[in-house]
Amino acid sequence: MGYVISGSARVTSESVMLHAAQAATGFEAAGISPGDTIAIYLRNDPAFLEANLGASMIGAYPVALNWHSTIAEASYLLGDCAAKALIIHSDLLPGIREAIPAHVRIFVVPTSSELRASYRLPDSAGTEIPADAVTWGPWLAGFAPRPVTGSVPLTTMIYTSGTTGLPKGVRRLPPTPEQTRAIAAVLARCYGFADYLGDPSSITTMVTGPMYHSAPNAYSGIGLRLGANVIIAPRFDAEDLLRSVEQYRITHLHMVPIMFVRLLRLSEEVKRRYDLSSLRYVVHAAAPCPAPVKRAMIDWWGPIIHEYYGSTEMGNVVICNSEEWLAHPGTVGKPIAEATVRVVDEQGRDCAPREIGEVLGRVHAFPDFTYQGDDEKRRRAGKLGLIAPGDIGYLDEDGFLYLCDRSNDMIISGGVNIYPAEIEAELLKLPGVADCAVFAIPDEEYGEAVCAFALAMAGCVLDPAALRRDLRQRLAGFKVPKRIEIADELPREDSGKIFKRKLREPFWAGHERRIA
Repeated sequence: MGYVISGSARVTSESVMLHAAQAATGFEAAGISPGDTIAIYLRNDPAFLEANLGASMIGAYPVALNWHSTIAEASYLLGDCAAKALIIHSDLLPGIREAIPAHVRIFVVPTSSELRASYRLPDSAGTEIPADAVTWGPWLAGFAPRPVTGSVPLTTMIYTSGTTGLPKGVRRLPPTPEQTRAIAAVLARCYGFADYLGDPSSITTMVTGPMYHSAPNAYSGIGLRLGANVIIAPRFDAEDLLRSVEQYRITHLHMVPIMFVRLLRLSEEVKRRYDLSSLRYVVHAAAPCPAPVKRAMIDWWGPIIHEYYGSTEMGNVVICNSEEWLAHPGTVGKPIAEATVRVVDEQGRDCAPREIGEVLGRVHAFPDFTYQGDDEKRRRAGKLGLIAPGDIGYLDEDGFLYLCDRSNDMIISGGVNIYPAEIEAELLKLPGVADCAVFAIPDEEYGEAVCAFALAMAGCVLDPAALRRDLRQRLAGFKVPKRIEIADELPREDSGKIFKRKLREPFWAGHERRIA
């Protein structure tokens, strides 16, 4: 077995698995049954792994929630997923206490000194545990571990876009043992673990992104299950990553392009200061990576940079290594053996090479899914027996996939999904706003940034700074538009719908890769 490091704490993977098995027993004692949901509202912490795996052991669905949520957002998520229990860091509890339904059992994880230091929290933050809450560690110690036979099913519910702009939970059917093994095999290949399964302890990786996101969530979980050494970073810092690679002899990393941008901004002196020779496989996903950034990373770290493309619904369907990308600049990869990828026209016919159409795909080994409380949305997501994630692209003559645009309006900023309809709904509630449009514009650091155009009501004057200030009271900070333009009019299609493409095009002109 490997080990897990978080701050100054170092434990064996076996110990984390033991705690997960104790959590499984405790969850059952708390009345949680297969199919129920357990919300996880934690920063990066070993308790995340314990709760996530413990829920899966009893067939419950762990639901990782973004801890940046406002009270209104948290209230919606907790209610929509029908959480029976909530595992939350102690300093985060006061901020959403009003949003927690009375029937939800609260388990509090004390906020570590490392987390307080990393997020610049006062020493007193999260030191008091409410009388009606249960402290995670002592609670676990009161239960014997649940016996586990065979592989633990990979159950989870990940929240993604909804038809109204509100997030919707992607809830997979319980996988069979064969499907569980197939999922693990696909993920191990995408993450670069497959070649080391004979000696998983030779893998040392660091969780660089927030574990409430689907990719870091899956990456850390598979690493733990395989017996790799897993280092949990409280948050990403460019030089700290380099320091950790040298200190722990890290071999594998999962990253998003904004991390590459921040690494490349380090001075040459800092870049040369650390020994990175242990790195064997670095994979990125979740957001567009500008071609110059990727070339610079390959020049610096060597041909160990890989990329995959997929979605929560269809799985990871294509993968690309450095040599393939250099030969096919801009591609996101070629379909893996377990997946089907098609690009089709409006009539559902396969497009010719380099003909742009709608991207469809699916990893066939993955169990089917539905959207929590929205079976109709699931029906619309299916097309020709595959899944339509909303992307537009093309396949070249060699079968490599390229992405050109998105048929929906989702924004990916620094690897985080942001849904314009949600922001537009809040903008329209503000005094003096007659109409608005929210969309992605290119951003050097984050890949994409949120931009809004607002139309004033007759006789009203809108101030962009005031609008942003008011939105911060209604939305999590990362959803607030970086740029707000006050428009005299908004271009519209014949149907009356705002023609966002006309607003968006000037910002994306001249950019090599456009996902807007």
